[in-house]
Amino acid sequence: MSLASQLAPHYSRFRVSERLLLTGHSHQAWPDVALEGQLEAYADAAELVDEKWGRAFAKAEAVRDGFRRLLADPGGAIALGASTHELLVRFLSALDLSTRRRLVTTDGEFHSARRQLARLGEAGLEVVVVPAAPVDTLAERLAAAADARTAAVLTSSVLFETSRMVPGLGDLAAICLERGVELLVDAYHHLGVRALSLTTAGLEHAWVVGGGYKYLQLGEGSCFLRLPPQAAAMRPVVTGWYAEFGALAHEASAPVVAYGPGAARFAGSTYDPTSHYRAARVLAFFAEQGLTADVLEASYGRQRALLESAFDDLDAPPGVITRDRTADPSAFGGFLSLETPHAERLQELLAARGVLTDSRGRHLRFGPAPYLADGQLAEAIERLGEVLPLVG
Repeated sequence: MSLASQLAPHYSRFRVSERLLLTGHSHQAWPDVALEGQLEAYADAAELVDEKWGRAFAKAEAVRDGFRRLLADPGGAIALGASTHELLVRFLSALDLSTRRRLVTTDGEFHSARRQLARLGEAGLEVVVVPAAPVDTLAERLAAAADARTAAVLTSSVLFETSRMVPGLGDLAAICLERGVELLVDAYHHLGVRALSLTTAGLEHAWVVGGGYKYLQLGEGSCFLRLPPQAAAMRPVVTGWYAEFGALAHEASAPVVAYGPGAARFAGSTYDPTSHYRAARVLAFFAEQGLTADVLEASYGRQRALLESAFDDLDAPPGVITRDRTADPSAFGGFLSLETPHAERLQELLAARGVLTDSRGRHLRFGPAPYLADGQLAEAIERLGEVLPLVG
């Protein structure tokens, strides 16, 4: 039995067998058991009212454990947040931006980081934007820009537009550590697609941010910030009252603002726990189905290769649409990015024919998922071939 045949019946509410959902790099279908998690959250609230938080915190810890497994970082300090932007702001607020007023990033970052850093640049910080291309030398060029004036380097491990993995992040991390520069890695397009061990990757002293909206099928509201060892000495300015939990002194009597231990230092405030109930149930489903990091990596690698082969068979004019052929398959994440000046129009034409994709600038993105059958992937590319004459 194929993986898709095994999984598809568990996604009946999203009708994954009936639709061509090539949005696996953005919003994946949720397994049916996700609803069990949401109903459990309601049931606990109805039964326990304000005493529900003990159960809610247990769900949050299960979500942290899920992210620890994906990072191969047992015992790692994990702060949770509703969005990566929320966690990014907490991270930035912990930096010493009074003496190190420089931030280094790339022009390939997702909008939550791109926009926030651009606004900080307008407010007076020096924000250095390094071109993401060529990606093979990106880490080296980021390292060259990370000087004594730099507070942090912020980069992705897989670029959201092109699907290219960024090599050399371990070397970048070592240089940042030597120079006293914090390194934050956005692994949103990495986890659940490519196996990641922070130790093997040399990222033990890096901050890692990501979430479950995409490949992990957790839905909204389940994002994380993995804290490196040096975070224990940092005091984020943007801080919620949950960061007081476990603090040695009560906030009302402390001479300075107190912080709790470990990940609590970067905690926020009261939140909707429904997302964690849902996420904990989906993570348990992944375990039940044997969807380990290695199994998922093999699935995405095979599906992406199938999409590539089907696209190559179209023999499309390169001036209309093309794909990156400069690297081997291990250099990409889980989706196929096609470059075309007609990306938005092609997305619209495909949607009208029942193929859901998305576009980012000149990039038309096809995102598979483990519950999709090979025939569905081939059909999606076949329909792309049908609409190409309409823009070419």
